[in-house]
Amino acid sequence: MNIPENLKYTKDHEWIKVEGDTAVIGITDYAQGELGDIVFVEIETQGETLNQGDVFGSIEAVKTVSDLFMPAGGEILEVNDSINDTPELINTDPFGKGWLVKVKLTDPSEIDGLLDAAQYKEQIEA
Repeated sequence: MNIPENLKYTKDHEWIKVEGDTAVIGITDYAQGELGDIVFVEIETQGETLNQGDVFGSIEAVKTVSDLFMPAGGEILEVNDSINDTPELINTDPFGKGWLVKVKLTDPSEIDGLLDAAQYKEQIEA
């Protein structure tokens, strides 16, 4: 299982990569594996400012539907259009082409409270 060291993680299995005052958010390799074949992603929050922990969309797999939670507060600047046509990118490349949204962070210090790769690995192995 892939758990990149350069990312931060939530207990709800989202990852966040900070690039200055913006960040890219997606779901982890573990999460996509647990969900199974992803068939649809619904994110209708572009342009909205959400708080840490708020639901920003949902992801539907063959077996289930799961909410997507904001790892840190911010304005949703962009939604990955590629996942509308090919949601399976989340299964095949969750840390690359399968990213979900880009956000302008409201309070970058919120990232400090998230899990690092070792802590996230501990959580999913528990």
